[in-house]
Amino acid sequence: MTFRLPGDTSMVELPVRIEPRVKQSERRRADRLWEHTCFECFVRPEGEAGYLEFNFSPSMEWAAYRFDDYRENMRDADVTCPAIVATARPNRFEISVRIDLPPEWKGRCWRAGFAAVIEEKDRTKSYWALAHPPGDPDFHHPDCFALELPAPDAP
Repeated sequence: MTFRLPGDTSMVELPVRIEPRVKQSERRRADRLWEHTCFECFVRPEGEAGYLEFNFSPSMEWAAYRFDDYRENMRDADVTCPAIVATARPNRFEISVRIDLPPEWKGRCWRAGFAAVIEEKDRTKSYWALAHPPGDPDFHHPDCFALELPAPDAP
């Protein structure tokens, strides 16, 4: 998946140095990434309450959490380090990510939500998602799982 911030990104709080290619060993898991500019993916098998949350920072830090239901029983998800490539240009920031989902989810339909927290240099934050529930931003809300991803066809 690829997240893009098009247009002038000079007002967005991004790390000072972003390498287009970072060695796998230089990426690191970190918590509370959503407190600054962060791109997020939420995914769950169709018909199930449990889901995974992935966070990706422009700093190349990442996190993955597993929940049993809406914000219930949060814990680190046992996933492999995602492949991450971040590119910063004067007119665009882009972060591309490849994640591995649990093997038991293979061949199933999924529901997904994609979101971003964008922090500006003055610390103003905006919250972006495919869909928002009424009220304050809440990317975990079931309404945010707005994208249906059908199961792949059998070979």
